[in-house]
Amino acid sequence: MTVIIRGGTVVNADRAHQADVLCEGDKIVAVGENLEAPGGAKVIDARGQYVMPGGIDTHTHMQLPFMGTVTADDFYTGTAAGLAGGTTTIMDFVIPDPRQSLLEAFHTWRGWARKAASDYTFHVAVTWWDASVHEEMGVLVREHGVNSFKHFMAYKNAIMADDETLVKSFRRALELGAIPTVHAENGELVYQLQQELLAKGMRGAEAHPLSRPPEVEAEAANRAIAIANVLGTPVYIVHVSCAESLDAITRARARGQRVYGEALAGHLVIDDSVYRHPDPEFARGHVMSPPFRSSHHQQALWQGLQGGNLHTTATDHCTFCAAQKAAGKDDFTKIPNGCGGVEERMAVVWDAGVGSGRLTPSEFVRVTSTNAAQIFNMYPRKGLVAAGADADIVVWDPEGKRTISAATQHSKGGFNVFEGRTVRGIPTHTIAAGKLVFERGELRAEEGAGRYVTRPAFSAVSAS
Repeated sequence: MTVIIRGGTVVNADRAHQADVLCEGDKIVAVGENLEAPGGAKVIDARGQYVMPGGIDTHTHMQLPFMGTVTADDFYTGTAAGLAGGTTTIMDFVIPDPRQSLLEAFHTWRGWARKAASDYTFHVAVTWWDASVHEEMGVLVREHGVNSFKHFMAYKNAIMADDETLVKSFRRALELGAIPTVHAENGELVYQLQQELLAKGMRGAEAHPLSRPPEVEAEAANRAIAIANVLGTPVYIVHVSCAESLDAITRARARGQRVYGEALAGHLVIDDSVYRHPDPEFARGHVMSPPFRSSHHQQALWQGLQGGNLHTTATDHCTFCAAQKAAGKDDFTKIPNGCGGVEERMAVVWDAGVGSGRLTPSEFVRVTSTNAAQIFNMYPRKGLVAAGADADIVVWDPEGKRTISAATQHSKGGFNVFEGRTVRGIPTHTIAAGKLVFERGELRAEEGAGRYVTRPAFSAVSAS
């Protein structure tokens, strides 16, 4: 299929300029003025619009078995929803059970992901440690194109990694040229606070943020950064939600340490009042970890994106329906943790970021696509509108509006944390691997069209 996008403003992380974009097959073959296209090419009129790299969501959980249930979105419905919002690549998580082979879990997730409508790639979690984990990390890097490993510092008695596991896994990642990523919450503190709140009779969703205060996140972020500093490895902190964690990242970067931070679209615009909503179902619908914070923390996160100490925006897309969330109606610790957002992230970040003057269009591209591609070694294949890059493109109408609602979303789960928010700035067209998959509200996602994206290792200290 040949597609030519005419008359738009091409926006990359470094500059914006008027140009046509010609795509043949799954690649961009030319970017320039007055390009010629063969007869029969699909022509997209982008006058008055921006032409940007497709979004990369660095943090999703499709078809995840978690807390006794499985997320509502599988790899098809979740990636299709992403395409409707301008996201053309997701980075999902392989999460082995304790004592489970990393390779076994990886192949299970690869099987689930065969139905994906967009490109996808995986972080692999290290949830335990022995010599086999050490060996399998090497196999994943060398043979399967995995260059990032996830560590949960939360979820005691489940998938929490202790300090021994962190140290050994971080060291192995450095040897292999991979980057460790961490969910930074002190799992022991969370567990103790949960038990105290339950003992006081606090059983509803309003107790959830009280069991996970900013200090719990900040302690874990500081600890992960300190371990990485001693070992000399870079580290990526997922879903930074509070000023205290951002402060830890900022201090480390000021002294030259390679620390990267991720912000969720929800944490940028939603505050903790949602947990005190009179409707318990509404409150439960917002339970995720880390929880939504006060406006003070939202302002800090925006400053982190503006100042370059937070680098990516993601969603932690992890959808559960009301019936699944109701498993914790009498005990907040049993509410499945997770919210959606893969379809809404780009528009929410544009509206609240570019629309408010906090971000320029090029900075928007940086934090929704390019930085992710560079940090995880997919650039310039991803994150760039240029000849030779993948034909993953979103055509963006800066004046277009829509009101977000669960009633009209493509994601499953029946709930939307951005419900009722009217955003200015929306995609009119999404092109994935050279195919027009979304056009002015019409979704044309194809089950199984997505490709697994391998990510080469960075320069390794030793690949033994």
